[in-house]
Amino acid sequence: MTGETLTLTLPAPLARELSSATEDFLADLLARGLRDVKVERALDRYAQGGMSFGAAAHEAGLSQSELARQAYARGMEPPFSKESLAEDLG
Repeated sequence: MTGETLTLTLPAPLARELSSATEDFLADLLARGLRDVKVERALDRYAQGGMSFGAAAHEAGLSQSELARQAYARGMEPPFSKESLAEDLG
């Protein structure tokens, strides 16, 4: 894998747990975590009225229908629009 080097200071228990992990595993773990954080932040901003659902989907890097699935999984009731319905049916 090509990329940049990143140095992190981690709590000792976490560092021990990750000490034998491969570089690919760590990169996948960080990518998944970053994606989850982006979804959480976008849904939080939407829920607080800080942005539209479409803007939240864009910020999270997801389609509106995928963000709606993520919202339902978190107990939220996302809005329905012609665009999200078309995505679900198409």
